[in-house]
Amino acid sequence: MAFTSDILLLLLLFLPTICAQWSQSSPLEEAKAFEASLLHQACLNTTDHEACTSRISIECHRQGRTGPISVLHGAVRGTIDEAVRAVGTLSGLAAVSSDLREEMAIHDCVELLGYSIDELGWSLEEIGRLVLENRNIHHEANLRAWLSAALSNQDTCLEGFDGTDGRIRHYIHSRVAEVTQLVSNLLVMYKKMRSIIPHAPPRNGSKSDGNRDSPPWVVVDQELLHADPKALRADAVVASDGSGRYRSINEAVNRAPSHSSRRYVIYVKKGVYQENVELKKKKTNIMLVGDGMGITVISGSRNFMQGWTTFRTATFAVSGQGFIARDITFRNTAGPQNHQAVALRVDSDRSAFFRCSIEGYQDTLYAHSLRQFYRECNIYGTIDFIFGNGLAVLQRCNIYTRRPLPEQKVTITAQGRKDPNQNTGISIHDSFVHATYPTYLGRPWKPYSRTVFMQSYLSSAVQPAGWLEWAGDYGLSTLWYGEYRNYGPGARLGGRVRWPGYHVIRDAAVASFFTVRRFIDGSSWLPATGVEFTADLIK
Repeated sequence: MAFTSDILLLLLLFLPTICAQWSQSSPLEEAKAFEASLLHQACLNTTDHEACTSRISIECHRQGRTGPISVLHGAVRGTIDEAVRAVGTLSGLAAVSSDLREEMAIHDCVELLGYSIDELGWSLEEIGRLVLENRNIHHEANLRAWLSAALSNQDTCLEGFDGTDGRIRHYIHSRVAEVTQLVSNLLVMYKKMRSIIPHAPPRNGSKSDGNRDSPPWVVVDQELLHADPKALRADAVVASDGSGRYRSINEAVNRAPSHSSRRYVIYVKKGVYQENVELKKKKTNIMLVGDGMGITVISGSRNFMQGWTTFRTATFAVSGQGFIARDITFRNTAGPQNHQAVALRVDSDRSAFFRCSIEGYQDTLYAHSLRQFYRECNIYGTIDFIFGNGLAVLQRCNIYTRRPLPEQKVTITAQGRKDPNQNTGISIHDSFVHATYPTYLGRPWKPYSRTVFMQSYLSSAVQPAGWLEWAGDYGLSTLWYGEYRNYGPGARLGGRVRWPGYHVIRDAAVASFFTVRRFIDGSSWLPATGVEFTADLIK
């Protein structure tokens, strides 16, 4: 009998244990038992476990291969099919609703399930590379980021129904629950497999050591980030005075090529552009260049009180991969009285923001999903104004608090990790918290909320407790909050919370997990953007 490569891999890895227990089971039986456990995990808690396992087995048979990677491949394929079915079910619902927010939430759900389908599709391709290419740490970073995002989207879909009577929400929950469960199972499966799939160790070279691993949609052009915008060879110029090809950013974005294989540069001249802009998934590899913070401004005022979902309030929203923004202000002017009002929402994998100002009050920066980097940016807000469930690193950024409404408490972050197997979180490194009102570093929006402040300045308005509860003891034992070598009058640790999930990080090895290099795999893709970054902790 010919063994597959997956089974041979397992035999080699488990050989010492198998030899010790040879009388109990054979190597092939051990491999088959592991494969069976993955198959069971793939369908755990689904509505029809037998039908689910049957579908995956048929898919594996169709591929003509066996082994754990084939089971993972079949499980992802089945999850995509389930998500496609859910989209078909939900697509016609908006027409039967007479409530603005409800109708908008339904549209959000269809779009967000589309995001999940894309991210699962990327995962499927990456699994193929696990077999065909040398297994390395970048495959792991990609798969965990994409599966984590695919899990979060269904939560965002359901959150859009906040403020409605709940009837449509209940129906939609029943339709997306299976997708959520299947993606959660995939994360557990991959976690089990990671321990037996060898990969190359991370490199410890200079910040340019990742160029050869840059994603295919990124073209290295170091001058783009530093050239005078007036001297740029821009593909499109936007000017409100008519001196460019376009008068609005939306027009330029809509005319940009879809699925671009090269960097497409849009130069936006000085001025205030009153518009809401969305760069969809197909608009990849876009770079937006302005004349400077406060000089080129994209401004809107959508907010929750007008009936918009939080997801849709964004003045600027980007989901196309490989996005870069430089020298621009993203602003939401709704004010604190209108509650959720996003200035910038990001679902763009491997996106970078350099010298940008992000201005709002509640929910200013929605780091919704996937890997994001912010360098030398200014972020303004009042309540939960850096939030979401992406993998976000903010480095050398200025964080400014604004006056809240009476009875409100200023909280900088509200990170939304719901599943312990998601690799998401917010890392604020080498930055400056300029708090002028009593301020807390964060609170747990979801049970596994994860946020760290490292080597950053904290002003005196940061409260001695440091962190704030969301509701009673919700998430306090499951969250992961940490502080590492911060400084300034607000960095004193003596009065900090004593929650089980709060950590004073004293070991640099623990803190290094949240660096650009390790947390967002930044050394493999940031060099190609031209954005400056520090890969590791400051020595």
